[in-house]
Amino acid sequence: MTESSRKPVRVVVLGGGTAGWMTAASLARLLDGQVSVDLIESEDIGIVGVGEATLPHIRGFVESLGIDEAEFMKATHATYKLGIDFRDFGRIGESYIHPFGSFGEELAGVGFHHYWLELNRRGLAGPLGDYSLCVAAALANRFEPPAQDMSLRSTYGYAYQFDATLFGPFMRTFGQSIGVTRHEGLVTQVERDADSGDVTALLLKDGRRIEGDLFIDCSGFRSLLLGQELDVEWEDWTHWLPCDRAAAMPCTHASEDIRPYTIATAMPAGWRWQIPLQHRMGNGYVFSSAHISEEEACDAIRGAAEGEPLADPRILRFRPGRRSRSWSHNVIGVGLASGFLEPLESTSIYLAQMAITYLIELFPEGGQIEPADRDEFNRLVDMEYDRVRDFLILHYHTTTRSDSEFWNHVRTMDVPDSLAEKLELWREAGRIEKYSDGLFYDASWIAVYVGQGYLPRRHDARTGLVDPARLKAAADRLQQEIASEVSRMPNHREYLHAEAARLAAAS
Repeated sequence: MTESSRKPVRVVVLGGGTAGWMTAASLARLLDGQVSVDLIESEDIGIVGVGEATLPHIRGFVESLGIDEAEFMKATHATYKLGIDFRDFGRIGESYIHPFGSFGEELAGVGFHHYWLELNRRGLAGPLGDYSLCVAAALANRFEPPAQDMSLRSTYGYAYQFDATLFGPFMRTFGQSIGVTRHEGLVTQVERDADSGDVTALLLKDGRRIEGDLFIDCSGFRSLLLGQELDVEWEDWTHWLPCDRAAAMPCTHASEDIRPYTIATAMPAGWRWQIPLQHRMGNGYVFSSAHISEEEACDAIRGAAEGEPLADPRILRFRPGRRSRSWSHNVIGVGLASGFLEPLESTSIYLAQMAITYLIELFPEGGQIEPADRDEFNRLVDMEYDRVRDFLILHYHTTTRSDSEFWNHVRTMDVPDSLAEKLELWREAGRIEKYSDGLFYDASWIAVYVGQGYLPRRHDARTGLVDPARLKAAADRLQQEIASEVSRMPNHREYLHAEAARLAAAS
């Protein structure tokens, strides 16, 4: 059979919302001609709809689909995001930014953070964030896209903060425009092959029967196919990540400024978020139900939120963890159907995006699934979840707080061996484990370690060979260059308005 005569692989996506429409649109766009994509969703089933912050990888996703950034931002009331400001995590009253950018630059094969540690040891260093253009721009509420060269202005990236209730509908409109067929309805029965156990069709409440070769489960926490039908085990990580609830409440903006970053503030039984959108402020309290009641959490977010409430707090319940396999038989879980980790580092959309990327790379040619490809997909997805899990635990475990039962628990609990090894490597030598795949590289780990006061016992000895005065002078020059670059950047709100005007003029 020639390439032109081969029948497209029939892909059925169960569930709309963010994960469903991201998956459907990606397959339709990037595997054009190789697949037919049907998506089943029901207006009777709501979406989670509070995941408002993202990581820089979302930019590549938007670009790969040929979506205009300005149009996407207008439709979702999005703002730009340079990082996350963590407050009261290491100690009450202290804060640091995890930037989407670097700190200084490597010199003679030695990472900048080692030179900073040497200056800090001598009492000559400012806060680590002083040596990051990304941090300085965020704190000044300034933004412009990074340069595409090797200059200081190329040392950062950015993500988006958007209204999640608008992102799914935006992707639905886009997906349907490129050939995705949408079916409105509720699934009442799953048909499977008696011999292989593969899913063959989904029956809807109105009697329609949707056949497929490959089924993508984007049915959220219900995990109708992967979890309920195929009974793939859930690995519960509550013992490491005890937060299992969120009280979400939107508010008006309390000031004219729109910060180009998310704020995460530690609370007695978890933490709360502030996510600035163009039209409102997203607020929420992520908490452990073992340490505070839902009613108390709602009262806490009402008392802490800035601006006027636009709705009462809404409670979301979840279990942190993942499926033991995200691809079983001919069913692939994407998004909440595959796993969930609390939004401390804005990873939910990233994890869905990475699953889609791996699926496209390992997509079964002609619908014929190779066990080796399925195994590799599961290995890669597991790796992503495990590394994010470890990074989230790091924020809790390296605290010095002892003011509540919650913080005492996370500070003293046993951690996964994979994280324990990373902690030891840093603590003994100021080194970061190197890996080529997965999320969060050196600067991210360094930001949290240093920001929470978890400093190493020693660092690279080569930093002691540099004259301290020369090292201090170089660090001061970097600070001056950063200040100069930030002063040239437009205000974040002004940049958003300029982009909106540009889009209006072009339409």
